[in-house]
Amino acid sequence: MEQELEIKSIKSMKDTPTLEDLPGVGASTVEKLSAAGFGDLMAVAVATPGEIVDATGMTEAVAKKAIHAAREMLDMGFSSGIDVYEKRKNVLHITTGSKELDKLLNGGVETTGITETYGQYGSGKSQIGHVLAVRAQLPPEKGGLGGQVVYIDTESTFRPERIVEIATSLKMDPEEALRNIKIARAYNSDHQMLLAEKVEDLIKKDGLNIKLVIVDSLTSHFRAEYVGRGTLAGRQQKLNKHMHILSKLADMYNLCVYVTNQVMSKPDQFFGDPTEAIGGHIVGHNSQTRIYLRKGKKGTRVAKLVDSPYLPDGECGFMITVGGIEDI
Repeated sequence: MEQELEIKSIKSMKDTPTLEDLPGVGASTVEKLSAAGFGDLMAVAVATPGEIVDATGMTEAVAKKAIHAAREMLDMGFSSGIDVYEKRKNVLHITTGSKELDKLLNGGVETTGITETYGQYGSGKSQIGHVLAVRAQLPPEKGGLGGQVVYIDTESTFRPERIVEIATSLKMDPEEALRNIKIARAYNSDHQMLLAEKVEDLIKKDGLNIKLVIVDSLTSHFRAEYVGRGTLAGRQQKLNKHMHILSKLADMYNLCVYVTNQVMSKPDQFFGDPTEAIGGHIVGHNSQTRIYLRKGKKGTRVAKLVDSPYLPDGECGFMITVGGIEDI
């Protein structure tokens, strides 16, 4: 009861509460929180007590109290179905350039979630990433998001020449298109996770209008660094944390996260397609939309929608051209 009165008194003091309004948080603690990436109430509200303790050195009890107060200030309780429905109206889409693929995805690759493509080498995963990196810069009336792009490259797949080709075909300024893409080469899994965390700084501190984050590929470093069944649990925990960071970015800033994934061939499957995505259930559960890509006839590609929270399964064909992606 005393805690509720304390929170209410804090709310009455300011129309817009800040970190300094949290119980047990002073100016020095605010600096520590901001330095660790917890720059606003939402960041604290969705953090774990352990993360706040590590960032500030406060006790776990005080950290829990601060998190609870942040959640109360932001009114992070239950919402009605109509509230969620109204929020879903703010979801945006990036067109792929293929009408059939856009139709499969209900308008294109959507914001507020993670879209994953997986398939064998040459199936078109990175090509789609390059296309989205250019088309995300288009204004909304042309199927874009009118924003900038972060490209986390783990396999040295980013090619500026490809961006120039796609931008030129769309009658965009190629140099401007390249300037709007922030590329970072990740050299190991820890570096990859750090780069994902830095995206929020680009948005909040540097003032960039980031609307698309690409990770190509998601599992490459994790697969190389964690070898053998004995390391599987550690790998999955780390991968889970990484995807939660990406999912949080997508939801908080209404941006699109596009990740590519490697595959393996199941040796115990004698019938049907033995191809399976790397990362197991962790990647599967954290990806809102999953697309399996494979090569088709005469240079075509086939996209199969494997999983979506609201779209029916289906598949379509498309072609990769100099200008990007087109219908067959």
